[in-house]
Amino acid sequence: MIIKLDTSLFRIARPKAETVRKVATPLTRAQWITADRIVMAAMFMAVIIGAILF
Repeated sequence: MIIKLDTSLFRIARPKAETVRKVATPLTRAQWITADRIVMAAMFMAVIIGAILF
């Protein structure tokens, strides 16, 4: 039997502490190149592992 969760408990609960919002900064060209190399290496390893398994 599915029981609906009582949401009144969430209204009574103390709110979380305020968090400082971070502003997303765009990546530099060097960071994009590094990220691209990591993704390509991971995909290459996944292909090799997949070829071995199957």
